[in-house]
Amino acid sequence: MAVPLPNTGRVAIAALLQERSQWAYQRLLGWVDQHIGRHRYTRVLMLIAIYTLELATAFWLAYELRWDFAVPPEFAVQRLQLLAVVVVCKLVLLQSFGQFRSMLSYFGLADFSGVVLAMSSGSAMMLGLWLVALPGASPPRGVILMDFVLSVALLAAFRLFLRVVRSWSLSGSVQPGLAERRIAIVGAGDVGEALAKELLSRRGSGLRPMFFLDDDPDKIGRSIHGLTVHGPLTKLLEVASEVGLQELVVAMPSAGPKRIREIVELGRQIGVTTQIVPSATQLATGEVKVDRTRPVAIEDLLGRDQVELDSAGIDRLLHDQVVLVTGAGGSIGSELCRQILAKGPRQLVMIEQTEIALFEIENELLATPEGRRILPLIADITDPHSMRVIFEKHRPALVFHAAAHKHVPLMERQPSEAIKNNTLGTAHLAGLASEYGVARFVFISTDKAINPTSVMGCSKRLAEKALLARSRVAGNTTRFLAVRFGNVLGSSGSVIPTFRRQIAQGGPVTVTHREMTRYFMTIPEAVGLVLQTATLGRGGEIFILDMGKPVNILEMARQMVELSGYKPEVDIEIRITGLRPGEKLYEELRHSDETHEPTEHPRIFRLKAVPSAVAEQDDGWLPALRVVAESGKAGEIKAAMKRLVPEYTPYEE
Repeated sequence: MAVPLPNTGRVAIAALLQERSQWAYQRLLGWVDQHIGRHRYTRVLMLIAIYTLELATAFWLAYELRWDFAVPPEFAVQRLQLLAVVVVCKLVLLQSFGQFRSMLSYFGLADFSGVVLAMSSGSAMMLGLWLVALPGASPPRGVILMDFVLSVALLAAFRLFLRVVRSWSLSGSVQPGLAERRIAIVGAGDVGEALAKELLSRRGSGLRPMFFLDDDPDKIGRSIHGLTVHGPLTKLLEVASEVGLQELVVAMPSAGPKRIREIVELGRQIGVTTQIVPSATQLATGEVKVDRTRPVAIEDLLGRDQVELDSAGIDRLLHDQVVLVTGAGGSIGSELCRQILAKGPRQLVMIEQTEIALFEIENELLATPEGRRILPLIADITDPHSMRVIFEKHRPALVFHAAAHKHVPLMERQPSEAIKNNTLGTAHLAGLASEYGVARFVFISTDKAINPTSVMGCSKRLAEKALLARSRVAGNTTRFLAVRFGNVLGSSGSVIPTFRRQIAQGGPVTVTHREMTRYFMTIPEAVGLVLQTATLGRGGEIFILDMGKPVNILEMARQMVELSGYKPEVDIEIRITGLRPGEKLYEELRHSDETHEPTEHPRIFRLKAVPSAVAEQDDGWLPALRVVAESGKAGEIKAAMKRLVPEYTPYEE
């Protein structure tokens, strides 16, 4: 009885055969390139010879099949008389449909369509001749039909054979002992099909698709590229153990966070990791390929469905305008620059204090088609002279003010710096905007400005008051708008990069309180809504973005540990450290004296203050605040802030 080869032996033999095939194929390509490929006419003659042989064979066999290989003498003579004419006509048709220009081993639907159209035209000509000509001048109808079928079959089979040989010979090498991971592709749509096709053609990728998983009842039970489509998703628990599944790959770029969470949870139940294909935008732009999967990240679980924007309105606002962005190197500022530049401004003036941050966004934008429109400038928004020179020279029509000190504990230790940058710097920019006739001034505020417990949040609330006061100054024509939103996923200094770094170091992951919650949204979503807000504002308003549901930070830490392949409290410790200075357990969306009303966009709300709680009618309090800030005395600064913002609850050491 024959003894089957062990797996490593079979893999080694496959690797040897593939290596020999690749060697032979490369030698063939070299010979073709040396003797034929460099001479266009020689290559065309070779194709004519091959196609002539195939077409002649098809025409000859059509007669044989029509009469069961007993062709009557008169039709045998007719075959000889028409053979050359029919072959030449079909060669001319193949040339007219571009079949002599296409690469032989690259055979796709377009090439197949060309072959079918060329042969259909030839058969139509013969059929027309049969209808109008004398008997014997054209092949019988049965011969015409069989000739068409055989011609298409032989031409397509030859081209397809070359494609299969090329694909098999040039695919990744199968390494002896390589442990391919068995995967299930979640999503049997176009992206899932493309992923399976790519992985099946690259046998050295280390990923071996076993089956599809989909909820669509029309697809369940069918197969794609030989892989069965199972479903619904809960079926995974039954079929995973049968094939020794090791990984899930989510091939649904448009899947929402809720759906991805369900899939990750299913993978967790059967003990496998979960990967995800790139986003639909990355696939559409060609930024990445479909087989470049990545691990599911916390952003996939916390993000929301794509927001619909009034792109035409934003285009009208920004197109052919001089736009100034402060804090252009930060998380929000840099994304503002990306999205604004895509709208075709006349010039994008990028203000940033940190040289390396400005250098990075400058290099990124210079590589885009609109890169010539940017003007990166190193400047400090608290420097009155520098900012005046910039406004005087460039005369911006719109200002997006994103520069800020935003780290809560750091600003708690240095309240003077928070006041100088966040409050006084914003007030001075607002004054310049009004003086130089800026049409719109959009201030990036924060949800921490609501009933603030931190210096950072209170400094932002004071900046909002300064804007509201400036909007009421006689003769002002600038529309001053403030936009509040919470944390953005992945921004510098936020909790997610911190958790990632702590997990990479082996822990512990530090959470300040078990009950702490925060609102999260993606940076592109936040910036898109900010630009939308700029089209809605009438001036002297505070807007708030729909932040969705608050996320428990402890639960998010556990999810990030699990997504990294570890077990919380077993492999990675999660340590509760206590609230830091100025931190809240939860963030609020509006002050107790504020109400909100809907706008034209469902995710943007306009805040309305009760008349008794309206900000000061002027900004006469700014000089006194500047004097206190320059003293550097934390206690006096916080006391002054408390007088200006009664709802502020200072942190006491």
